[in-house]
Amino acid sequence: MIKKTALILGASGLVGSHLVHELTRNKDFEKIILFGRKHISVIHPKVEQHIVDLENISSFSEMIKGDVLFSCLGTTLKTAGSKENQYKVDFTYQYEVAKAARDNNVNQYILVSSVGASARAWTFYLKMKGELDDAIQKLKFHSTDILRPNLLRGIRKEVRKGERLSEKFILGLNKLGLLKSQTPIHARDVAKKMIKCAFDEKSHFFTWCGPKLERKTSK
Repeated sequence: MIKKTALILGASGLVGSHLVHELTRNKDFEKIILFGRKHISVIHPKVEQHIVDLENISSFSEMIKGDVLFSCLGTTLKTAGSKENQYKVDFTYQYEVAKAARDNNVNQYILVSSVGASARAWTFYLKMKGELDDAIQKLKFHSTDILRPNLLRGIRKEVRKGERLSEKFILGLNKLGLLKSQTPIHARDVAKKMIKCAFDEKSHFFTWCGPKLERKTSK
C-alpha cells in the first residue's frame, strides 16, 4: 500500500488532537501536515506544523498538497464573540482551505460536521454546518466524507458547561433505555472513523448518529 500524506485543519481542537495522535500511530501515513494559527504540543518525526493566516488562505494555499485533507475546525459563539466571526471559522476558513486543496489535486476530503446539520435548519449553528456540507460536496473531490457525530465526549481545553450538562442528561436517559440514537460519542472514536474513511476511496456521505453509522451516496 502506498503511504499517505495527511493534511489537518483544526489539529488543536478536541477531535483534531485525537486525530493527530491516531495518525502518528498509523503506519500507512508517512507524513502529517498541520495548518493552524498556533503551534500545538506534539513532537513526532512524521508531524510538520505550519502557522498560517486563515484570513489570507492564498498566502499558504500552495502548501496544501497531500493525499487527504481532514477538517475538524470549529469554535463556539462565546469564543468567537459574534455570529460573523463564528461563521468565518466554521464555514469560510474550512471552505476556502478545501477549495485550495481541490485546486491542488488533493483527492480526499473528510469533514467533521454535526448531527442535525442542514442548510434548511432554523438554528444558526446547524444551518451554518449544513451550508458547509452542501458547499463541500459541490467541490467534487474524488472522495468526500462528512461525519455528523452526536454530542462529543472528551476533555476540552475550555470548559463548556452547557455541553457537559447535556452529556450527563443524555447519558442518564440512556441508562433508562431512552434516546439511544443520541448517545454522545467520544472524540477519539470520531478520529478513528475519519482515518478509516481515508482508506475507503469511494465517494460517500456519512451520517453518524450515536453508535450507528448510516452510509449514503454523496450528492
